[in-house]
Amino acid sequence: MNNPILMKNLRVVPDFPIPGIQFQDITTLFDKPECLHLMRDETVGLYRDKGITKVIGLESRGFMLGAVVASELNAGFVMARKPNKLPGKVLSVEYDKEYGKDTICMTSDAITTEDTVLIHDDLLATGGSMRAAIDLVRQFNPRRIYVNFIIELTIEGLHGRDILNDVEITTLMRV
Repeated sequence: MNNPILMKNLRVVPDFPIPGIQFQDITTLFDKPECLHLMRDETVGLYRDKGITKVIGLESRGFMLGAVVASELNAGFVMARKPNKLPGKVLSVEYDKEYGKDTICMTSDAITTEDTVLIHDDLLATGGSMRAAIDLVRQFNPRRIYVNFIIELTIEGLHGRDILNDVEITTLMRV
């Protein structure tokens, strides 16, 4: 989609968090009402007719727009979090990161077989955390799973979309 207003307001921070990385900073999209409204409206427009009943936001940047979109779609919002952050019984999936492993968790009663799910996060790079989220959501056996990101990095060597090829993916911006 690459809305010119969103692209103009996306801040790139060189050499963060390490030298050579061009960090795509979404904070500048959230602190401007016009950008926040555009992200909300564009995302809701993509999913308005898909029958979404639950939106899952990945910790933590997926919580911000995910909750807004859930409200606009009249859907529930579910947090996918790191270990020991959710009360009660949880389901989890461990996944590999560039320098180790991580785990993503959801409460065991968060999704039903009647749900159509949208999983939302801020950024698609390698796809590892979203792959884990999809695998986690599949444990609940929902009707359908959709995936959305604010930004997809198209840098050579990053093949995040390739490992997510079993779901429908949309992004608001490709950089």
